[in-house]
Amino acid sequence: MGDGIVERVAELEEAVRRAVDALARLREENGALRRELRRLTDERKQVLGQVDAILKDIAKLELDRAQE
Repeated sequence: MGDGIVERVAELEEAVRRAVDALARLREENGALRRELRRLTDERKQVLGQVDAILKDIAKLELDRAQE
């Protein structure tokens, strides 16, 4: 009976080690994903600013044409 308990404790310890390793990998992945999200958010803001500037230029061109 004691051997079964020892084996079970060893199995549980190994499961805990695997869980700790998985948590460490997930934390690293989470950090990488957060950095990527920040980068994409910044890129999106830049693109939106560029699109806004283009739309303003188009609106100016249309106003110039309408005045001619």
